[in-house]
Parts: sequence; C-alpha cells; structure tokens
Amino acid sequence: MNTATNHAPMAYDNRPGFFARAEAWLDERGKGAWIAAMVLGFIFAWPIGLALLAYMIWSKRMFSNSCKSMTRTRARHMTKSSGNSAFDAYKAETLRRLEEEQDKFEDFLKRLREAKDKAEFDQFMNDRAEAANNADNRPNDATGQA
Repeated sequence: MNTATNHAPMAYDNRPGFFARAEAWLDERGKGAWIAAMVLGFIFAWPIGLALLAYMIWSKRMFSNSCKSMTRTRARHMTKSSGNSAFDAYKAETLRRLEEEQDKFEDFLKRLREAKDKAEFDQFMNDRAEAANNADNRPNDATGQA
C-alpha cells in the first residue's frame, strides 16, 4: 500500500508570507500602528511585545520620522491617473490649491511663532529692566539710608 498522492505538489505562488503581509499592513498605517501592535504584544504576551520592540529598533522604524512605504503609497496614489482627463485636471488643480494653502498656513504659523517669541523676549527684557531699577532704589545698609 502506497501513501503517496498522484497529484502534483502545490506550486509556490509568489505571495509574501504572513509576517511580510503584517509588516506591509502596519507600514501602511504608520508608526502609531507599530506602537499599538507593540503595546498589545506586551499586554497579551510580553515576549511578542519585546520582539516587536527589538524589530522596530533594528529596522529603524522606532526613530524614523515616518514610514517610508506610507509616503510612497501616498505619492503613487496622488500621481496615478484615473483615465478621465477632466477629473485628472480637477484633481491637479485642487492639489495645487491645497499645497498653496498649506504654504500660506505654514508662513502664518511662522509669523505667529516669531511674534510670540518677540513678545516673550520683550517681556523678559522689561522684567529684567524692572528688577534692575528695583535693585538701584533699595537702601544700601540695614538702617534704611541710601
């Protein structure tokens, strides 16, 4: 009696494994998803949380400004054509307008920070001048004579 099967073995499809898919899924959602997964790992099974922390440090995901694949996905989506030229023109104009609006808002925030810094500096200088005037007006000895 032979236990071997007559059908051909399953061909390996080029789909990534579970860990590669999980990594891609977390990368699409950003650093917050990685941190949430790590915290849940610590809550349910501390070795999993520790392994995720080690992986995040080793792969430099913990200290990067943003996940690279998320940026690539956004850029690819923004430049992808829909096939409809009217919609693509509308999308390009809207994106241009939003970028212009963002630049104006960033300039506004810069001016606001500069004004706040100047006000804080002016307050510091006024307080310092007032303290110096008070020190000059105080008596020099214990008898109260100047």
